[in-house]
Amino acid sequence: MLSVILPAYNEEKMIRKAAAAVGGVLTGAGIAYELVFVNDGSKDGTWVEIERTAAEDPHVAAVCFSRNFGKEAAMLAGLASASGDCCAVMDCDLQHPPETLVEMYRLWEQGYEVIEGVKHSRGQESVLHRASAGMFYRIISKAAKIDMSRASDFKLLDRRAVDALLAMPERNTFFRALSSWIGFRTTSVEFDVRERTEGESKWSTWSLVQYAVKNIVSFSTVPMQCVTVAGFFVLLLAVVLGIQSLVKYFSGHAVEGFTTVILLLLIIGSVIMISLGIIGYYIAKIYEEVKGRPRYLISRKIDSSIRDGERGKSKAQNI
Repeated sequence: MLSVILPAYNEEKMIRKAAAAVGGVLTGAGIAYELVFVNDGSKDGTWVEIERTAAEDPHVAAVCFSRNFGKEAAMLAGLASASGDCCAVMDCDLQHPPETLVEMYRLWEQGYEVIEGVKHSRGQESVLHRASAGMFYRIISKAAKIDMSRASDFKLLDRRAVDALLAMPERNTFFRALSSWIGFRTTSVEFDVRERTEGESKWSTWSLVQYAVKNIVSFSTVPMQCVTVAGFFVLLLAVVLGIQSLVKYFSGHAVEGFTTVILLLLIIGSVIMISLGIIGYYIAKIYEEVKGRPRYLISRKIDSSIRDGERGKSKAQNI
């Protein structure tokens, strides 16, 4: 059976559409499936729509967070709740085409354990967003030594790959990179990002910046290495200026004015403050890991009826 994980945050208009679209495609292809919706602390009627859809469709299972924990936590919670032999993760807004799931599933039947969905086109995006996304993926690709230039969260994983991901103890996760890092027999399929039919993107420019910084730090030590490089650069600059000052001093031409001194203080002070900020961010992430708090808390859960071969209403459980 294929379990499809659909993280949802303020997507009340898309729940029924997503269930109908994905279910229709998989039913038409003769693939046994369940849909696992994860309500990531939505502020609208997303959970109510999920409950209604689950009452009408025995293929629907769901998890409701006690508050918003973020998309990374939602994807992992969906994987942990899924019961399929393979699991696919896709966006609830249907920007990931459901038809691609069939192609992924057929590749899984051929023995592939990780099927990556790679973007053939990114849809309509602003120039700033496209440029910032490109820079982020170049950095993370060099850090992880994995080509992530067209990577997405749209993936299908074998149960072995899912178990490997869930066994990782870290709290700050980057699903897009970790699913590539675990290895296994991997292939990819291309897809075109579709435009939204309802609602609007929940990602602002600032939230994307935060997402990028968090994931680079959680998966790479490159920023720490940048601190070292900056330190060596300032040291080299200091040696050059020191030699210049000594030469002028012994030749009887002392350096005049305070402009050079002030500039040096500003440069060195800036490098030190930026370095402390980067180190402090890593220490904060270490602090979060040491506390060992759970990645998410579940307040309610719905199991799909097909898991036990039953046909009837799904029952909501308080947790």
